[in-house]
Amino acid sequence: MATILGIGLAALDIINTVDGYPKEDAKIRALNQRVCRGGNTANTLVVLSQLGHRCSWGGVCVDEPDGQHILNDLAHYNIDTTACKIESQGKVPTSYVMSNQQNGSRTIVHYRDCPEFQFTDFQSIDLSPFDWLHFEGRDVAETALMLERVKQISPTLPVSLEIEKARPQIEHLFSLVDVLLFSRAFVQHQGYSDAASFLQSIQQQASDAHLVCAWGEQGGYALDRKGSLLQSPAYPPPQIVDTLGAGDTFNAGIIHSLCHKSDLATALNQACQLAGKKCGQIGFKGLTLLEQ
Repeated sequence: MATILGIGLAALDIINTVDGYPKEDAKIRALNQRVCRGGNTANTLVVLSQLGHRCSWGGVCVDEPDGQHILNDLAHYNIDTTACKIESQGKVPTSYVMSNQQNGSRTIVHYRDCPEFQFTDFQSIDLSPFDWLHFEGRDVAETALMLERVKQISPTLPVSLEIEKARPQIEHLFSLVDVLLFSRAFVQHQGYSDAASFLQSIQQQASDAHLVCAWGEQGGYALDRKGSLLQSPAYPPPQIVDTLGAGDTFNAGIIHSLCHKSDLATALNQACQLAGKKCGQIGFKGLTLLEQ
């Protein structure tokens, strides 16, 4: 069991399930709707908590009913929110999700009216209890300051960083962490059609880090610090039900395994298994590995 701090997004998800993606300007009826807590880092922490870790969240919430919904859900999964910053005005990050029942795909429209978590917020956190730190690559300048502080005061503390979207100068963060977790969308935005070529192309920018990329139905790829390319197959469920949060679950699997001192190949395989299990169920409740 590790003590893990996650810095990033917690959000409200409003999910409409539809029987096929609609055409533009169409009017359709949702098969069902559910409202739940979401957000990349929050999802990852919820999975890690169920895998037996002690988890804390550092992020921004708003003092309003939807914000309380988020905090209540995190408390349900035993996630400490002491490091959370509460804003008195604004709106929590909200994702409006259209989930296609035909293939499990999801289309997301995101809205927020609150600031990002800042370096000054991070400065006040005592890092000494933690065995692992996980960040989202969001506000690059503020995240860089946080990562540099970790290197200054806790240089041996392992740090992972999720790179989901292309943001200006985000590559400046690559050399500041121990594990880089890339999304397929980010890799394709860089002009690559396969994960292996991309990982090999950036190795010099992050020579001291494990490089990892989830690749959907093709499983996952990784490049270890020695330059060895690793690949794991996907583990699809009998029926794809809900892919929302599969990448966040994959990231949790990598962190979980590395916290248990597994090698990167084992971590990659376990992450793919866990992500496959997520795709076969709605939400995150009960997500565990057969062997932990």
